[in-house]
Amino acid sequence: MSIYEFTATNIKGQDVSLSDYEGKVILIVNTASKCGFTPQFEGLETLYQNLQAQGLVILGFPCNQFGSQDPGDDGEIEEFCQLNYGVSFPMFGKIEVNGSQAHPLYEYLKKEARGVLGSKTIKWNFTKFLVDQSGKVLKRYGSADKPEAIKKDILALL
Repeated sequence: MSIYEFTATNIKGQDVSLSDYEGKVILIVNTASKCGFTPQFEGLETLYQNLQAQGLVILGFPCNQFGSQDPGDDGEIEEFCQLNYGVSFPMFGKIEVNGSQAHPLYEYLKKEARGVLGSKTIKWNFTKFLVDQSGKVLKRYGSADKPEAIKKDILALL
């Protein structure tokens, strides 16, 4: 099994097969617009701009499960990300990452790359998962791990 078997709805409401990203290094991030980590959008966009041509794609998944820090609808989230951070990487519709309504992609990501002490739960916004070109989940990064700090791991895969 790989992430290519999953489908998600993008921020425009269209279903996207993650197989569309086959052959790319993927960084998957649960995002929020009103979080202390929200400025990471800037670092994520910089990574995307600098490494997209080499095969990196970043996939953003808004989530309102942590402190209700992304209360807007998909249109409001998209506008916020573009106006404030110039986000050009693919953004998806708002999802849940924990609990009974968690998106199947996130259930898979949490199983493949556990957190601290083997935890499967996503602890907060801006948890990141690094996926290689074959769709294998390699590593989970916490909210405090800045995009710049992940760059070396991405470069090693490109």
